[in-house]
Amino acid sequence: MPPSCASDVVAHSYGGFVALQAARAVPIRRMVTYDAAVSLAGNLSVRWRPELEASMAAGALDDAWAHLVQGLETAGPVSRLPLGALRLLSVLSVRTSLGAEMRGLLPTAVAEMRAVLAADAAVDDFLAVAAPTLMLSGGWSPSYFAETGRMLSAGVPAIESARVPGQLHAGPIRSGNRLAVITARFLLGGKSAPGPVRRGGHRFVLRR
Repeated sequence: MPPSCASDVVAHSYGGFVALQAARAVPIRRMVTYDAAVSLAGNLSVRWRPELEASMAAGALDDAWAHLVQGLETAGPVSRLPLGALRLLSVLSVRTSLGAEMRGLLPTAVAEMRAVLAADAAVDDFLAVAAPTLMLSGGWSPSYFAETGRMLSAGVPAIESARVPGQLHAGPIRSGNRLAVITARFLLGGKSAPGPVRRGGHRFVLRR
């Protein structure tokens, strides 16, 4: 991207990781991430399940899906089910178009998680991010996404964070325009939340 270009970036999950890494070196005008998968001081290492990769290598895709969902906890309350129940859900979900698509993405999930863990960083490593950045996380997403946003917004002047009530990790691909409205408002240079915004890593809640 030429330095003269001004671009807005919106990124979800692993895309948020890629966007934040790029923003350390590439000029970006404004940026919004949702549940960005960024590892800070090893905080995501406990999410890695070696059994996931072993199951993939053995072709046991239902086992792999169960370990992925339980380890990352990105499926809301479903993530807390026992592995046996998650395996059964995998068998059932693959009969749907979305379930089949997610099954096909399992190898990608392994590669993405390895890349995130390999790029483990400290908050100060993101001080080069100059673009005004809003890190959103879902109210029903795993809490580690919100914690990452709070840590980065506390230490990086260009970053602020917010948690959006009622949203799952898959919020950006589900019906409804709430996230789209919040994102568009920020990219247009408006306030990221109604009323005063508390910076310095303090959480604020977006309301209707």
